[in-house]
Amino acid sequence: MSARTTRRTRLFAATTVALAALALTACEGEGSDTGAPAGSSSVPAGEQAKPSTGGSDSDGGEGSDAANGSADGGDATDSGSSGSGSSESGSSNTGASDSDGQDDGDMPGKCSASDVKITATKVSRPINHLLLTATNTGSKTCMLPPYPAARFGEAQSVPPVAEATKPQSLTGVEPGKSGYAGVVLSSGDGSGENGYETKTLTIPFEDGSIATVALPSGGVYVDTALTVTYWQTSMDAALGY
Repeated sequence: MSARTTRRTRLFAATTVALAALALTACEGEGSDTGAPAGSSSVPAGEQAKPSTGGSDSDGGEGSDAANGSADGGDATDSGSSGSGSSESGSSNTGASDSDGQDDGDMPGKCSASDVKITATKVSRPINHLLLTATNTGSKTCMLPPYPAARFGEAQSVPPVAEATKPQSLTGVEPGKSGYAGVVLSSGDGSGENGYETKTLTIPFEDGSIATVALPSGGVYVDTALTVTYWQTSMDAALGY
């Protein structure tokens, strides 16, 4: 081989090596453009770590709904409390209704001089006795006082009551019905003192009203033996003690 041919061969070989090196350099430059190895994702690592905006909004929405649900639950509870209060009010109303079941319309009230007429009758037996009759002229049953607090004439005090005549309960009188009380006007043996004649008699009721009772013609004679009985349901009970 000649020297000229050898130089050409060497030049060709050197050129080939240079071209190969240049191609390799170019390939390495392309690999470094993405900053990631071939076949890997082109999404930067920072972007992968960042949570999705859409997912965050969705979560926030669910949280908001949950909060709203809780608020709604609170409203429901408040509403329930209100209902309970209303129920309690209803219970209160029911209690009042039960109480009203025993109002004045069902339980007899106290008698008054406006709806009870009292008459006085002198009887032959027992002697020196007066029978008081209290007749209900009203439309409702009423309860008489325990006994007639009778005031004869200008007396400053009421006569004592015979405790032996006390009934088990107060005497009630239905419309048109009567209660009775006996009065011992004076002693039969003359042992009474400070006797006097009187033509007037008043009997007060517990409501403050006062009945004026007409006495037998000529009036009656009373002394310190003056005594009354409790109101009774019969004349015999009023005069038989």
